[in-house]
Formats: sequence, C-alpha cells, structure tokens
Amino acid sequence: MTSTESVLHTGTDDTRAPRTPSWLVLAVAAVAVVIVPLGVSGTPLLLPGIGTDLGGGLAPLQWVVNAYNVAAASTMLATGVLADRYGRRRIFRIGAGLYLVSLLVTVLAQDTVVIDVSRAAAGIGAGAIVTSMTAIVANAFDGPARAKAFGLVGVVIGAGLALGPTISGVIAQLLNWRAVFGFHAVIVALGLLGSLALQESRNRGGSRFDFAGAGLFTVALLLLTIGTIEGPQSGWAAGTTIALFVGAVLAFALFVVHERRTSNPMFEMSLFADRQFLTVNLVNIEFAFGFIGLLLLLPAFLLSVGGLGNGEAGLRILLLTVPIFLVPMVSGRLSAAGVPLRLILAGGLALIGAGAFGLTFAEGDSALWVLAVPLIVTGAGVGVLNGVMDGAAVGSVPNTSAGMAAGMFNTIRLAAESLASVVVVALVASFVHTRLADASLPAGLDAARAADELAAGDVEQLFAQYPAQAHTLASAHASAFHQVMWVSVVLAAVSVVAVLVLLRRQGGKR
Repeated sequence: MTSTESVLHTGTDDTRAPRTPSWLVLAVAAVAVVIVPLGVSGTPLLLPGIGTDLGGGLAPLQWVVNAYNVAAASTMLATGVLADRYGRRRIFRIGAGLYLVSLLVTVLAQDTVVIDVSRAAAGIGAGAIVTSMTAIVANAFDGPARAKAFGLVGVVIGAGLALGPTISGVIAQLLNWRAVFGFHAVIVALGLLGSLALQESRNRGGSRFDFAGAGLFTVALLLLTIGTIEGPQSGWAAGTTIALFVGAVLAFALFVVHERRTSNPMFEMSLFADRQFLTVNLVNIEFAFGFIGLLLLLPAFLLSVGGLGNGEAGLRILLLTVPIFLVPMVSGRLSAAGVPLRLILAGGLALIGAGAFGLTFAEGDSALWVLAVPLIVTGAGVGVLNGVMDGAAVGSVPNTSAGMAAGMFNTIRLAAESLASVVVVALVASFVHTRLADASLPAGLDAARAADELAAGDVEQLFAQYPAQAHTLASAHASAFHQVMWVSVVLAAVSVVAVLVLLRRQGGKR
C-alpha cells in the first residue's frame, strides 16, 4: 500500500453480487452528475432576470449562486462519509430528492430570499450527488478502466458546463428564468429513476460522522463568504467586515485543531502528505478563480459592456464552454498513456492564464475573434484539468474510502469555487466603485449602487435611466473586468510553478 492507502483503508467494500454492468453505472452517473455543472454554469445568466422580477440588491442576488456553492462545499465531507458508511446509492437518492424539491420551490418562489434558501438546499443535494456517484463509479472500475471512466465523467461535467449558459439563456429568452429550473428538475427526476438500476455499496468499517468538524467548517466558510460580500458594501475596513473575517479565521483554526486531535476526523489532514493529492487540491484555486469566476463575470460583462441579450450572451459563452466538453477525454487518455500528471496540470493552468491575458484586450466594440480566441484557450485549459483532476484525487485511495476522498476533494473544489465567485464579484464592484467615484455623475446616480448593479449584470434599468452615462458605466465595468483578469494571470503563473515544483519527483504517477 501507499502511505495514503494505509491511512484510509478502514474496511472492505460490501457490494452485492452480481454487480451492475459498468456501462449502466456510467449511463446513470452521466445523467446524475450533469445537473451539478448545469446548476453552476447556468445560474449566473439568470441573475438579471431574477433581479428584475423579484428585486433585491447585489447581496441577495449573489446568494442565488453562492448559497448553492457554500452549501455543497460545507456538506461534501459529510455526504462522502455518510455514503461510505450507510450506502452510496441511498445517499444519492436522498441528495437527488432534496435537489428535486428545492427546484420545485425555486420555480414557485416569489421572493429572492426564498430562492437563496432553496438554492442552499440544492447545494446540499449536489454535494450528496457528486460524492456518492463518484464513489459508485470508483467502486465499479479498476486500473486503466477507471481512468477512462473518470475521463468520461469529465466529458459529462464539461458538457454541463458548456451547455449550461446557452440552455439557460435560450430558455430564459424564450420563456423565463423559472423554466430553466423546471428543466433542471426533469433531469434530476431522470437521475432518480436511473438509480433504481444501481446496486448498493458501502464500507461497513467507515468513519462515523464528525458533527463538530462539519459545524466548524460550515461556520468558517459562511463567515468568510459573508465577509467578502459585505466588503464592497460596508467597506473593507468596517468593523463588521473585519469581525466576519476574524471569525472565519478563528473557526478555520479551530477546525484544523479539532481534525488533528479527534480520533474520527472528517478531514484527514495526513492525506496532504501525498504530493499528488496536495497538488490537485491546490490546482482548485486557479481553476475556481480562472474559470468559475470568469463564468460568473462574463454574462454581466457581455450584457453591460457588449450590450447583448441573454440568448446572445449564452451563445458567446459557448466559446468558453464547448472546449470544456471536448478536451477532457483527450487529457484522460494522455494520463492513461503515461504522460506525467505534472505536465498535464501545468499545461491546463498555463492555458487558463493565457486566456485570461487575452481577455484583458476585450472591449465592447472589439471584433468577435478578440473575445473568441481567449475564451477558447481558457476553455481548453479547463477541459485539460477536468479530464484528470477527479481521477487523480480519488485514485490516491482504495475503493473502500472513495467517498471520503471524493468528499475531501470536492469540498475543497467547491469551497474554492464559492469563494472565487464571491471574490471576483466583490473585486469588480470595488474596482467599478473606485472608477465611478472619480467620474462626474449626475445627481441621483449613486456610485456604489451603480457598481453593484454592473457587477450583478442588472443593467437594463440602469442604462435606461441614465443613457448619457451608459458609456462611462460600461467603460468602468470593462476596466474592472480587465483588472480581475490580470489577477487571474498572476495566479495562473504561480500555480504552474507550484505544480512543477511539488510533483517534480512524482515521475509518471497519475
């Protein structure tokens, strides 16, 4: 056994025979997991419509996206442990059922806060879907077949990310934003039906649920998220903002201390002694900032700076997301063929950085290729990472603890995505506010309010009310977008160096 296996090998898999045919497992997994990326990539484009219909400022609209990510990240570890202990199919069904109910509530909601709460419930369901189904796939395949299976899962995730904005844009433009969530409900219902064909599997010797660890992690993530959202509105030096950040740091510190001392940790800190597991999780930071952050900012940029509608914006976003659908299988095959993981990860990160650099030249009146080339390059980089990251993380542990490993990896990924989503919007709002504060604005046009609406993409009424300032507002938004892209460039460069250094002795380990 490797050092990682010796840490997590806690029992034997209790899987009933005969086993479900592998092709059927993959088919059900494909239907099930596609809803998670659809929820991530398709929701940001709906925020302007939700804001127009139900009202609410920047913070409530941000929570439509952030509640989903925070809830999923906060419960990934728990659902992974519960899946291993009480049955992966059972936890999948509970998660998918919760997701389905939350979608029905969202369709009927008459208040943005109700949507925020229901999206949090959907996030919990998403966490259960991802960890349980990842463990089911890992348990059904071994060796090179597992790498190919996760490559296919990467393609499905890429398809969800690729089609999410376009599906949301087209359905919202033809019908409304509620119909998008109705479409998601149909997919979840199909996944629940497909689970009838799966065999149950569990690890009877798995860990017990760590309530204290789950509570501390959730509190820390919530405080950090709320603090980042409050920063642009209350001020980064305001007492409330500082108190939220201090509370988050303390909660994270207590979480680490608790996990190191408890005999039954949810988050196995010793896993990070494995350089492959550590590196793949560090890659999540730039993955989240360079892709998820961009995915959240791009619709608002296209609506305000580009002057596009929802449908047109959704089609433009295909330039970013289609490569994510096409590339994962290629990187999965490279990994199976023996190409070192360090080169695949570094290459994907370098492409994301190059794409971010190209986007610093995009303006509202730029030719289509000025936007298309960097979006395609970024999408290719994301696709490269999607094809190997899940397999590299889960492949470090035995089948018996696949749920725990999937929970740890996806918790870090979703936590990074949640924070990146909040940070990039907060940065855009702050940069726009700074730019507008120095501009000559008419009475009644508040710089802070305008910055919030531009960052959220809720610009139709703003531009209609102040047509003479439309150019100034769009220019400030474009400048802020470019500044965030420069941050992504720097972060990508640092990430490439970190990957090459951390995995320099790993050889061909995958």
